[in-house]
Amino acid sequence: MRIGELAEFAGVSPCALRNHESTGLICSERAADGYRVGDAGTAVRVRNIRHLLGAGFTLADVQCFRGCLDGDMTTAPPSPEGLRVARERLAVIDARIAAQTAARDRLVRALETVPAASGSRG
Repeated sequence: MRIGELAEFAGVSPCALRNHESTGLICSERAADGYRVGDAGTAVRVRNIRHLLGAGFTLADVQCFRGCLDGDMTTAPPSPEGLRVARERLAVIDARIAAQTAARDRLVRALETVPAASGSRG
């Protein structure tokens, strides 16, 4: 199937497919007419990549999962490297949440000191 069809089938944009291809996460071939083509197996791989990205991993992180992108990632046993990367990514996400929570708390405290009538001027 052509890349546009593959993108629709996998639920991503053709631009995302080109990005995944440029990072080596997926491969396509050129048909005789010059169009890039992929197969349904590539769609599984793309969906797994999108699943990992949606879980907070980066494209660089996804590289360590290359060996299991073609199957059912939800039932595959985790690799030591995959667990290491997941723990690192979780620490980054936790740090971001803590920073956002601290910023929110500072804003709440600042707003608590503002008289109610003066809040309309921005």
